[in-house]
Amino acid sequence: MLNILVIGNGQCGNRILDSINRHAMGGGKSCNKLAKFYSKQRFKSHVETLAFNTAVNDLKEMKFTKAKDRVHIPHLHGVGANRNVGKQVFEESKEQIMRQIEERGNFDIAFVLTSASGGTGSSFTPLLVKEMKKRYDYPIYCVVVLPFREEGTLYLQNAAFSIRDIRQSGADGIILADNQYLKNIGGSIQDAYNGINDMIAERLLFLLDALDSEMMMVTDLGDFKTVMNGGAGLATIGFFRADKEMPVKTAIQNSLSPSGLLFSTNVYEEASRAMIIIKGDRKYLSIDDISTEIEKLSGAVGHVFKGIVVCNGEYPQILSLLTLESAHELEKLYNVAVQAIHYEKAKKQRVEEGVEMEKAFSQIEGLEPEY
Repeated sequence: MLNILVIGNGQCGNRILDSINRHAMGGGKSCNKLAKFYSKQRFKSHVETLAFNTAVNDLKEMKFTKAKDRVHIPHLHGVGANRNVGKQVFEESKEQIMRQIEERGNFDIAFVLTSASGGTGSSFTPLLVKEMKKRYDYPIYCVVVLPFREEGTLYLQNAAFSIRDIRQSGADGIILADNQYLKNIGGSIQDAYNGINDMIAERLLFLLDALDSEMMMVTDLGDFKTVMNGGAGLATIGFFRADKEMPVKTAIQNSLSPSGLLFSTNVYEEASRAMIIIKGDRKYLSIDDISTEIEKLSGAVGHVFKGIVVCNGEYPQILSLLTLESAHELEKLYNVAVQAIHYEKAKKQRVEEGVEMEKAFSQIEGLEPEY
């Protein structure tokens, strides 16, 4: 049995973690809010979860994460999307944070969930990973959510610096998810955010279960590490669940398609290594079809690990883990982020020089009020 630690940093990371806990308690969207008090998490592995946040209200919103696993780092109500403030708060609270991790025990692997664009998550995560790598020898992977490209200059510049800092922190890999998918989910804003949180949670839970399952063709934690060591330290996850009988090759193709991936990439051009985990009833798992799709993928990306989990009566479910040697969509985000940084710098300079306000004040120069 694997020992796994999952940490949610900031509002985004907290919400993804809460979705993971809800699913682990066996609940879909209708799971009772009292489940955290009366239900037991049904992970195959031994999983410990922790939520860190400077905004106490965000922690209170968590419905399926136990109180002992929700840790408030005192600093008013968040850090206001200011990563410099967030870094300072982390350093002031570092021992409190690390003590919470230490009390959870020893682990084989850890995942840190965060937004790249906010305040607490984007500033805490690089520093947290760096400190954990100093103290522990298990691998740490970050699941990082990117912002809308039009979400605002502060979020864009935060994302650019946060991803860079996470890569330099010693993290063993970054799994990218992208809020651009919200545009495709539809519905209300809240439903859309819940939708992407569920997408990330579903994929992570499938991965964790699969790494601790008996398989016809084995993929284990060692294979996962090997895949994540490939490429440029970046990865993403695809997933497809058939809701009716369909050829397994079609399900594999769907998991690798833009609609199945958490981050926009051309798998056959940008991926470096891959792991494909296939789950379903034997009658749907044609070895010839599976081999054909795996060979096609390996011809483009190199090595592909594959695992098959047999579940009687289930339609095919496919998880695709892909490390990337290039990421054009991320390059585009950095181009927009650079523009945002220059815009904020110019605006700050104008304010400091007082140019605009001086124009207004100059209009009453030499005048006195008349009453």
